[in-house]
This record gives sequence, C-alpha cells and structure tokens, in this order.
Amino acid sequence: MRYILLALTIVAWAVSASAADTELIKPARTALQQPDPEGVLFVGNSYFYYNDSLHNHVRRILAELRPGMHTRYKSSTIGGARLRHHNLNYLLTPGQIGIDKPFQLVVLAAASSEPLRTDTVQRFHADVDLAARQVRQAGAELALYMTHAYVEPHPNVHVDNFVKTYQAYVAAGNRVGALVIPVGLAFEHAYQERPDIGLHEFFDGTHPSVRGTYLAACVVVASVYGISPQGAEYDAYGEVSAADAGFLQTIAWTTVREFYAQ
Repeated sequence: MRYILLALTIVAWAVSASAADTELIKPARTALQQPDPEGVLFVGNSYFYYNDSLHNHVRRILAELRPGMHTRYKSSTIGGARLRHHNLNYLLTPGQIGIDKPFQLVVLAAASSEPLRTDTVQRFHADVDLAARQVRQAGAELALYMTHAYVEPHPNVHVDNFVKTYQAYVAAGNRVGALVIPVGLAFEHAYQERPDIGLHEFFDGTHPSVRGTYLAACVVVASVYGISPQGAEYDAYGEVSAADAGFLQTIAWTTVREFYAQ
C-alpha cells in the first residue's frame, strides 16, 4: 500500500506540473440552457456502471438536496465503448428503453483513451459533432463528461494524459455548445490535496473506486443543477466515510465554481 500511495503522490505532482505549463481552455458554456432537466440519459462505459452506477448516486444526492424534484434517470453503458459504439438515435426515441417521455439532457462520456492519441482524438471530435446533432434533433441538450486520467499501475500512465483529456473535452464542448462536466479536473484537485484519497481502483489505475464515483456524482450534481453537494448526508450506504464525503463534496463544488468562472 505504501508503494501505491507513493505512486499516486508522484502522479498528482507530475500532472499538476504539466497543467501549470499549459494554458487550459476555458469552457464557453457555464450552465444548461434547460435548467433542472426532468429526464436525464447517461451514455458511456464502465466508468458509469462501476459501483452501483453513477446515475444512482446522482439521484440519491439530488433527492436529499432537492426533495421536491422528480427526475427520471436512465443509463446506457457498454464496457470499453467509444462514442461511435452507441446508437443515440435509438436510445433517444421515446419508448425504446422504457421511458415514454423525451429526455431533456444526455450526459455523454467517451472511452478514456480517445483523447490521448492523434488518430483517436480526431475521431472523438467527429463523433461529438455527430452526437450533438442527434441530441439536438431529439430536442435534448448535450453535456460532455470529462473523464479522469489514469494512475499507477495502469500501463498507459503519462504526465500529459490529464491535459490532453481536458483540452479535448473543453474544445469539443465549446465547438458544439455543450456543457462540460469537469470530473477529471476534480480528480486532479482531490489528489493534489490528498494523494492518498484513492479515487481509482488500486488494481488497475483506471476504474473509479466508490470514492471516485462519489466525487463524480457530486460534480455532476454541481454542474447540472448548479447547487452545492456540501452538507449532503448520503454516504453510499456507509462505503464513504463522513470525512471523505465532506472532502469530496467540497472539492466538487470548488472545482465546478472555478471551472465555470469567467
């Protein structure tokens, strides 16, 4: 465990140094056009379905913070999927996946490797453009879920991974007018303050741990609904300590406010 913590500390320092040397793009959109969406569709991969599925944690936190809201959530995920693997036209057609009313928001995540290579990032941008058109045609709004960077022991850890991911998502979001949800940025901030927080699964350095999913859910709540997750008592049924929950809630809210600040 000592070696894992040391590796995380090194990765957090290296990513911070890399980001400091790069001028990060600012997001053009800082809020949804349609606030408080009643129907939300998550489309992604294993980052979404790990740990009882991201949308369930979002739903539980929001139910506590906004008890009067009645939001419908659906999640469509394919392990290891890239953007082009999802049939958005099918998913967005009312009645096809058990939701009769149209969705107001689609939260879309690419495979974690897509922004990292020249050939795949070009396809990433083309697929975001296509997804944006399909989502608009369905009368919904698109939000892009900025994925987190790898840590040890993942074989593709590199100091530039976070910056490449950040720039790709924000550039794509700005081009198509989508809200970018800065989950990857929140992971970096959390590791900078607490390198031992363990937001990744220790065995692969890519999938989120329960704490990682909890942080991601807090960032989604803060970004989509514009409210602070601070003070929520939800703790993933005891899997996240009160101290860790409070820390992650604060990181999420601080990250979102700073990211959207103009």
